[in-house]
Amino acid sequence: MTLGIVGKGRLGTALSAALRDAGHDVQGPVGRGEVPAADVILLCVPDAEITAAAESVAGSARLVGHTSGATSLAALRPAARGGAHVFGFHPLQTFAGRETPDLRGIGCAIAGSTPEALEAARTIAQGLGMVPFELPDHKRAAYHAAASVASNFLVTLQAMAEEVAREAGLEPAQARQLLAPLVRTTVDNWVALGPEAALTGPVARGDEQTVTAQRQAISAASPQLLPLFDALVERTRAIAA
Repeated sequence: MTLGIVGKGRLGTALSAALRDAGHDVQGPVGRGEVPAADVILLCVPDAEITAAAESVAGSARLVGHTSGATSLAALRPAARGGAHVFGFHPLQTFAGRETPDLRGIGCAIAGSTPEALEAARTIAQGLGMVPFELPDHKRAAYHAAASVASNFLVTLQAMAEEVAREAGLEPAQARQLLAPLVRTTVDNWVALGPEAALTGPVARGDEQTVTAQRQAISAASPQLLPLFDALVERTRAIAA
């Protein structure tokens, strides 16, 4: 199948490169509003623009998919009205750069309006070495929220750590270099052992004196972070219990 990619952002660029490396005939990525000549068109556009992009490519391909984790297949209705079988294809990965990604072993949430559409999504994912799993529309919001907590909020927490580390005299780049091994090992432990067994530190061992000292340090360094710190301590206590 010839695959057309609409969207020149990080995901569209990365998927185009990965699909070419896997031996696919790829057209694009093309800009929004453009229509690639392809058997399958994959829309790598922001969620709010999926329906407009589907309208643009309606009647141009037998199969049309989007790459949103949170959006239902209903957003592709214009393409479906144009005769296309529609599908969802969401790589469970973050794309921060524009290099060709290695997607082997990466999960991929798939859905399809017809068996043909679902099989197309599965075939594309497997051709990239990904692990496809079916995701019904009514569970997409919970799935995408879990992905955001795991990925986006992790970055938010590390930004918080950098900010507090300034109070200890560490510049952001130095803090990242020193904290990165700790973060990687923590993630590895979480994967291998689960959250309860992987949890360490003063909250886990009931050292309230140290927690209080940490709170005072954060108050001095970045008082705007105190509500987040308090919420995290409360949730960590629940896990430790």
